[in-house]
Amino acid sequence: MAVEITFQNATNAVVEYVPGTRRKRKAGLLVWRDWDMEFATLFTPETVYRWQRPAREGGRWTGRTVGLRRGEPSHIPNPLRDVPLVELPNRSRLHGNPRSEIATVLPLQDAVNTLWAHLMTASDGLALPARAVLGMDRPVREITDPETGEVVGEEDLPLDRFRSDRLLWLEKEGASIAEYSAADLDNYLRVIAVAVQHIAAQTRTPPSYLAGQLVNVSPDGVAASEAGLVAKVTERQRHFGAALREIMRLEALANGESGRAAALMLGSVVWRDPQFRSDSQYSDALVKLKSLGLPDEAIWERIPGVTPEEIERYKQMRTDAAGAILGGNVAALFGPKPDRGEELPADTVPEAA
Repeated sequence: MAVEITFQNATNAVVEYVPGTRRKRKAGLLVWRDWDMEFATLFTPETVYRWQRPAREGGRWTGRTVGLRRGEPSHIPNPLRDVPLVELPNRSRLHGNPRSEIATVLPLQDAVNTLWAHLMTASDGLALPARAVLGMDRPVREITDPETGEVVGEEDLPLDRFRSDRLLWLEKEGASIAEYSAADLDNYLRVIAVAVQHIAAQTRTPPSYLAGQLVNVSPDGVAASEAGLVAKVTERQRHFGAALREIMRLEALANGESGRAAALMLGSVVWRDPQFRSDSQYSDALVKLKSLGLPDEAIWERIPGVTPEEIERYKQMRTDAAGAILGGNVAALFGPKPDRGEELPADTVPEAA
């Protein structure tokens, strides 16, 4: 039986807990919309209720029929006898709702967006020098009668052509051109830069993640700048570990493995190292751990990206190598021995038996 684990948006799902407890789930509700229909699934330890209703018309919920086989009931017994909907709270508290990562920096981000909009608006009209013609009447053209050819009036010339042609005759005596220099928009940029630094400080974003902040910095300095972010990730692992362990317990129950489900309740989540290190740093650390007498299995588990399946393959390869040595089949490891009549190269020293 294939078990599928999916993640839902917090706006579409909600979990209700048994009063007086923080982990025992009483019910779970999942709501979503598919084209012109709205669907809702209520999970209880005893029953799974499935409803639907038209999205445009609204109205009362009815038993679900869309997507089900003919004759399949809308409400079915829950085979897990547990609520298969687990909440992943971010920074949960003993009292109150979990805290969002961006709640504290939303005002600053709104200020950055506002300043950036002002910068774009100002750059449209003030980023280039402006010129004005002084002491000259507005350019006009005469309006003549097509039958008599007499001048009957005048009208202003449109200035769009002067702007595009960048040409103007100043025929009136005393006319001149004044120029207004472009506005300095660096004031906006300086305020935005300071606001971004405040956002980075509150979210513990390393300066190396911001383009142009660090130049010619040693690897140790970069690692020290990432210490706050690494501590933040480690803290989040503690919050998410219990929920992920519960998800895997439900997966084991869905597969009918009650023994593995009971073991997972007492287990712990193994996370990858949140800090980025080079291969040479990992290799040096693993060699030092090996010198302390740690078994190979414990060292293999610390290799970045290694999977339990690969560790089992390493064990089998080690067992095969030991069996080949004890069985006298050294050729399976190092290749066949050279014939006695075969001459060895002059620079080759035969090994002692």
